[in-house]
Amino acid sequence: MAAALEEDEIDNDDYYSLLNVRREATQEELKASYRRLCMLYHPDKHRDPELKKQAEQLFNLVHQAYEVLSDPQARAIYDIYGKKGLDVEGWEVVERKRTPAEIREEYERLQREREERRLQQRTNPKGTISVGIDATDLFDYYEEDYDEISGGGGGGGLPHIEINKMHISQSIEAPLTTSDTAVLSGSLSTHNGNGGGNISLALRRVTSAKGWGEVEFGAGDTHGPLFGLKIFRNLTSRCFTTAHCGLQFSSRGIRPGLTTMLARHLDKNTMGYLQWRWGTQSSMNTSIVRDTKSSHFTFAVQLGIPHTFIMMSYQYKFQDDDQTKIKGSVKSGFFGTVVEYGAETKISRHSVLGATVSVGVPQGVSLKIKLNRASQTYFFPTHLTEQLLPSAVFYATVGPLVFYLAIQRLVIKPYVRAQQEQELEKQRESSASDVAKKKQEAEAAVLLMQESVRRIIEAEESKMGLIILNAWYGKFVTDNSRKHERARVIDVTVPLQCLVKDSKLMLTEASKAGLPGFYDPCVGEEKSLKVLYQFRGVMHQVLCGDTEALRIPKQSHRIDNDT
Repeated sequence: MAAALEEDEIDNDDYYSLLNVRREATQEELKASYRRLCMLYHPDKHRDPELKKQAEQLFNLVHQAYEVLSDPQARAIYDIYGKKGLDVEGWEVVERKRTPAEIREEYERLQREREERRLQQRTNPKGTISVGIDATDLFDYYEEDYDEISGGGGGGGLPHIEINKMHISQSIEAPLTTSDTAVLSGSLSTHNGNGGGNISLALRRVTSAKGWGEVEFGAGDTHGPLFGLKIFRNLTSRCFTTAHCGLQFSSRGIRPGLTTMLARHLDKNTMGYLQWRWGTQSSMNTSIVRDTKSSHFTFAVQLGIPHTFIMMSYQYKFQDDDQTKIKGSVKSGFFGTVVEYGAETKISRHSVLGATVSVGVPQGVSLKIKLNRASQTYFFPTHLTEQLLPSAVFYATVGPLVFYLAIQRLVIKPYVRAQQEQELEKQRESSASDVAKKKQEAEAAVLLMQESVRRIIEAEESKMGLIILNAWYGKFVTDNSRKHERARVIDVTVPLQCLVKDSKLMLTEASKAGLPGFYDPCVGEEKSLKVLYQFRGVMHQVLCGDTEALRIPKQSHRIDNDT
């Protein structure tokens, strides 16, 4: 029955837009709108056989919309499933006994069942590939070459750039039940010719809403077999703890290890952590992390073997737009001081490209390139120089920027534009027959409105009321760089004037394409409604988005153009 309705089957025909009422409309509002449209489309008001036939079709459509929305049970089903939900057999027998709230609960239950089925089929793969590049010889070469030239010597061969390390890791999750998950992961690493790998299997069980536990088995050629146990528990609504104990088997015997952490929300944006690690590398660490939309601050103190340090990091996030973020940070501790700055931008729906320049003492200058593609991460850290050379900082900053702008202009933008045009073309082809039908219905509705509009205009002119001079709906080209594109709009002057009542025009927050006399002239693209009207003898103009509510006239009309 209802379970047979999947999400992609839901019909999007909007009865609310057809009746021009809010989705929260009362029975009185529905009845008033229905009566108004019945007077317009009633077949008995038209003598011409062709107009009479068209009026009968539109009258039946309006009557069907009113019947559904005026019935609480049918309205609840329509709100959830759309028109196709009303055609499913079995609602009349079962659902008529349920309240709208019970129907919504049934829908939510079916949604949970579908989510569980999807969960069983999802492996959620995640992977990271990191390639470390040593390019220090590039700048050392020019530095030495400059010294030799100034001293009378000659330069050597070409600079040598090498890949000195690489790391590949991959993991997949296999949901066993709604509370049990198996995680299989593995990694391979190499550094200056030496490397190794490991593989592990973890079984995780969610014990309650407050916690979960995980058992891990691992093996590798560097550390030997591993057995571990990890527990997570919410102590309060603002505090949680984790504990991880493990046994590492090697040729030197069994090496136990234990790590515990206590975390607490200090306020909405601030977390405090206390961590204790016991084993081959024992330490105690305390840190405070504050993260907001515009900044990220970390202060950490660690005492232990072999690393003891005090570290403070501050990062400011410059929000250019929804696609690009610029970040800068300062880190300081016993290890030295590091200044980092960079940017990341969304280059496609599922891809984010980022670059970060790191300048520090004694680390030198590094450039880090990162690409996130869906659940995969590609990381390219490049060490440029161990000294603070202005030339290295300059090229690390300007080089990626110039390269990105060139690729963005020559490759990414044309590719994205071609993909969007291809998707739009497919959408237009698949909806061509439906658009043609809607257009025919809209033209028929406009013909039926002519007489009513004539009477409305006469009444409004007699009291200097609201007259719609011109109205257009569709895609307007206002960007000078896109003047080659053709605007696709339709004239909706008559349908809007027909909706005028008592010198007022009110449109709800819904797509205008569903209004009587309207249709969608550019499927899949952004649309607007532009209206030129006269009120109290003064001309005005207004432009609103497709799903924005519109009220004409506005409270004040002291200017010639409404915004």
